[in-house]
Amino acid sequence: MKCGFCGYDIPPGTGKIFVRKTGKTVNFCTNRCEKNMLKLNRLPRKAKWTVAARTWKEKRGSKK
Repeated sequence: MKCGFCGYDIPPGTGKIFVRKTGKTVNFCTNRCEKNMLKLNRLPRKAKWTVAARTWKEKRGSKK
């Protein structure tokens, strides 16, 4: 299972599951990921420590 924000694997028996009003579930590995997505409304590709940010940066050609 992967985290819905950072994209890292979640070890069995850990993490949190958030259920939206629509019924969709989002898995989180830490409180850090949960707060960044739900409370702060951040995009994963703008947080430097996420998998999405690393792949997005590679696709852009590592300009920054």
